[in-house]
Amino acid sequence: MSSTSAIALSGMNAAQTSLQASAHNIANFGTTGFRRQRVDQIAAADGGVATSLAQEPASGDSEVADIVGLLKAKNAFLANLAVFRTADRMTGALLNRAA
Repeated sequence: MSSTSAIALSGMNAAQTSLQASAHNIANFGTTGFRRQRVDQIAAADGGVATSLAQEPASGDSEVADIVGLLKAKNAFLANLAVFRTADRMTGALLNRAA
């Protein structure tokens, strides 16, 4: 099993990938024949998440989905960052007590 910090870091990386895909889609809004990117997330067996980029099968824009994707990615990153920081503080507190 992975450490709490490693799991939170994988969540932050997944959120960053989602943010980049949404930004890419928004930057190409209105481009003829553009197929949006999407991020598929899969739970890792030892904890955390793995991501892969895929393209939508048909061309077209979905500005609402991309704006919502940006907000979801931001909030997911911040939530995982809070877990990462808390795990770091808890480890520090345990090490200070042992010393």
